This record gives sequence, structure tokens and C-alpha cells, in this order.
Amino acid sequence: MTGGVAGTVLVGRLPGERPRPQPSSLAFVFLRSPDSILRIPLQQRDLRASDDVGMMETLDADSRRLPLVISNPALLFSNPPMMPPLRVCAFESRRQNEMAGLIERAGGLPTIAPSLREIPLDDNAAVFRFAEELLAGKLDGVIFMTGMGTELLFAALELQGTRETVRTALSDVLIMARGPKPAAALSKLKIRVDIKAPEPNTWQDMVQEMQRRQVELSGRRFAIQEYGEPSRDLYDWLTARQADILPVPVYRWSLPEDLQPLEAAIRATIAGEFDVLLWTSAQQMNHVLEVAGRMGVQQNWLQAAQNCMIGSIGPTASERLAALGLPADLQPSHPKMAHLIRESLEAAPDILQKKRGGASPTD
Repeated sequence: MTGGVAGTVLVGRLPGERPRPQPSSLAFVFLRSPDSILRIPLQQRDLRASDDVGMMETLDADSRRLPLVISNPALLFSNPPMMPPLRVCAFESRRQNEMAGLIERAGGLPTIAPSLREIPLDDNAAVFRFAEELLAGKLDGVIFMTGMGTELLFAALELQGTRETVRTALSDVLIMARGPKPAAALSKLKIRVDIKAPEPNTWQDMVQEMQRRQVELSGRRFAIQEYGEPSRDLYDWLTARQADILPVPVYRWSLPEDLQPLEAAIRATIAGEFDVLLWTSAQQMNHVLEVAGRMGVQQNWLQAAQNCMIGSIGPTASERLAALGLPADLQPSHPKMAHLIRESLEAAPDILQKKRGGASPTD
């Protein structure tokens, strides 16, 4: 195609724009050239697929990388200068593909470095004790902390053969959920939820809701489904009010089996290759520092990370980040992945300018 500018582009849409069936919904592309990345607003008439891609219908996907030709090179010079896309690293594991897609649709260039995995416990003694006490009428309430933990707990009960009897017995006790994920898992099991913590779904929100509902605690026994590590602050709060607790661990956190993506992200952070670091759980920071320590670059990584915009999903993650030397620059208006990504990328240019003394984000 003569007169065109060839290159690989990242196809995207305006932040928050819903997918449409026609390629006219294309809002911009990122043109990768040997020297830079340009963000170029486009109309359908400005973009044509090269022969090895085929028809324009290939652009209907929400976001994908395609070899394309810009048929109007003047666009590269006629538009006002655009800020290069922000380079975003996230440490999400379970929903990494979803997170990468959300970052691309918000106009960022994603790198996903999984930092943890959830391992169900081989020894289900705590789950079996929970079932025994519940069926014997020794429990007054159950607090479900996570959706994954709720599902694993009932999977273990099914292996024991007590799933249905436990599900029925739960109708006689107070059921509390720390947010929408455990509430959704319980709903699938047709288990009523009496109290659900409001956003941002921390243990503090859980106890505030218990206080607001005037839940009687003294002399009562509550089972608490743990997630990854004990919620010691919640335990202390309950025991200080003469409540008795039964911890029910169902899984633990471990490092990913393949550490290469995480190690590469740590090296890239030190090299200044990221503008934004996103955190969706407190444990992610523990594991990043652990791996950086094994590599002998923990302090180098922390110093480099402080030069990035730090986005945290909510107060629990923010507390851990601050305690470990990396205060969050932003918490989203709602503790949701999409809100975290969109609001972080919107706020990042101003935050980075302050942190980097006026340098552009990708300098």
C-alpha cells in the first residue's frame, strides 16, 4: 500500500465506551514505531487492514493487536501531540486476562505479573470441626470472608458428605458476608445472608455493620472462614467483646509455580519501564518483596516503585503497602477492578508529574 504508514497497532476504545458491533466504534490506535508509541485518534475511514489481516470486520473485538496500515499518514502530524500510553504493571493472578483487557481498554499498555496462588488445604480438619459444631448447635453465627473460601469450604463438606446438612443448619444461625463475593457464593447455594459489609468491604466495615445492627456478641461463638492468613484484627475485636471464635482456614497463599513473569516485572520496575503499579490484594506486596529479596534487589525495587503511580484496590491493601514502604497514591471510589484501573490511569499523569519532577510519564 503506497503512501501508508505500516506498523503494529493496539486497537482500543475510549475509556468506558461499550463495545459496538461495527468497526466504526474504533476510537484510537497506538502505533508502535521503532522510536516511540503514538496514540492516534481515528475514524474508520482512516484505517485499512493490510492484506494478511483481511476484512475490516476483524476490528470488532474489544481490543487486540493487529498488523495494520494507516492510510492517511498526515494524521501523524495533523493531530495535537498525544501523551504516550501509560505502562501499567499489575500483580493479579486469578483474573489476569480480564485485568489486561481492562487496562488496554482504558488506554494503558499492560504487563501482568502473577504474584500468588491459592492452595486448598489438604488437611480439612478445621472444616470438619466447623460442621460438627454447627450441627451440634454450638455456633451462633458464621462470617464468610471470601467467595473463593466459601466455595472451597463447601467443596470440602461435599467430600465429607455433610454439605446439605450443613447448608440446612446454617438457616438457624446468623450469616455474615464480608462483601459481594462471599454473598454471591452463598446465594448460589441458596443460603440467606443476614449481614453484608458495605464497601470497601474491610473487616472494619464488617464490624461497623455488626454494631449498627446491634449484633449480640458477649458469650456467643462465631465461626470465621479464613482466607490465606488469619484476620487477627477481627479476632481481637470480637474477643475483646467476650465473643468466642472458631477459625476455619480453607486455603493458604503461596508463590506462583512459575516465577519468571514476576521476576521480569521486578527487573523492569527497577529499569524504569513502568509508570503505574496496581495492587488488588495485600498479599501481592508480600510476595513481590519476598521474590525481590531472593533476587537481592528488594531495596532497589522499592526505590524504583516509589517513582511510579501506586493504585490500591482498597484500605486493606493500602495498609499493607504503607507498612512495607510503598504508600498508595489512589484508592478507587469503589473497590472494583474496573474502577481501580480507570481511576488510576486518569489520575496517573498528574501524580507522575509531581513524583518525577515534571518529566513525562514514559521518560
